[in-house]
Amino acid sequence: MDKNKNYSDLKKFSLAAGLDLFGVADISAIRKEFAIKEDVSKKLDKAVCLGARLSKAVLEEIIDAPTKIYFHHYRTANAFLDQTALRIANYIQRKGFLAFPIPASVILDWQNQTAHLSHKKLAQLAGLGWIGRNNLLVSEKLGSQLRLATILTDMPLKTDKPLKRDCGACCLCVNLCPAGAIKNSPQDFDHIKCFEKLKEFQKNKLVDQYICGVCVNACRQDRKARML
Repeated sequence: MDKNKNYSDLKKFSLAAGLDLFGVADISAIRKEFAIKEDVSKKLDKAVCLGARLSKAVLEEIIDAPTKIYFHHYRTANAFLDQTALRIANYIQRKGFLAFPIPASVILDWQNQTAHLSHKKLAQLAGLGWIGRNNLLVSEKLGSQLRLATILTDMPLKTDKPLKRDCGACCLCVNLCPAGAIKNSPQDFDHIKCFEKLKEFQKNKLVDQYICGVCVNACRQDRKARML
């Protein structure tokens, strides 16, 4: 089958469904990292990476803590991604291939912040952005104001290449992080400090899930303009 045509058709279907980002990564070398049974994962060699933008206006309400409306918006975006991923997975299956949709947000271990796989790592491999100082995917188009989902498949698809980009001199998230978890080097991100602050937000009844949003609001498409 024509992997370029498959890619083009699948991207067209995905964007028509309301998604903002689409890319494909080769996972043949990393699928053993996934928390998925090997007899299933070994059949799947591609990851279809999907992104949906968040509301800039909702995020702008976040100063140093998450808001109730952001919590609802976060869950709504995840639900949209999951439902859209199901539509795309069914499209792939109707073409005669396997499709394994991974939910936007199902955490297996909150303390270590692990899931079935890393959406952001796969999205980076698929050329949708890079891992920023905030430990999130940073998109050229959307900053970190997005949510991600993934579909693993054996459909023949051309693959995208990672971007050769980083955050450059932008340190807005470093200066605004209420936990002090974000450092100048992305590798030095303090997961424990971040998680402790998330627990504090939940304990104080600000939100009913471990989310923050401060660095998401800081990392936006117009972040360069905000530094002037």
